[in-house]
Amino acid sequence: MKKFLLGGVLAASLALFGAPAALADDDDIRARLDQWTDDFNAGRADGICDLFSKEAISNYRGQPERSYDEICALLQDSLADPARDYHYELDIREIIVEGDLAVVRLVWTLFITPLNVTSIEPGIDVFRRETDGKWRIIRYLAYEEPQ
Repeated sequence: MKKFLLGGVLAASLALFGAPAALADDDDIRARLDQWTDDFNAGRADGICDLFSKEAISNYRGQPERSYDEICALLQDSLADPARDYHYELDIREIIVEGDLAVVRLVWTLFITPLNVTSIEPGIDVFRRETDGKWRIIRYLAYEEPQ
């Protein structure tokens, strides 16, 4: 009976004290994605690469695999393009945090004007909490839905 009670107390303690840490991590990741979206949409290129780890690798269907430097250059070039305006909307579907790794299932919707192009891009971002305490994307997989 004592083992049963001790197990119940331990489980209750984990539920009470473990959940807030996971929720805080979930909130941190959500805030990082929201801030990135705001920065991108406002054309603030200076911090746009901070969401990505220096070890980031992207896989976007139909595109070559890209490293951090290539991801960063593509984003900055897009923001510097005077002929086009890019605007993202973010829909976070799920965040799973396990220790210093997290997986985010999401959908980005990209609007490009004046071309009147809309691209719906479901994907999965893998985040890692890095030594400075910030969550950054180390891998992402995405594809464009057929229109």
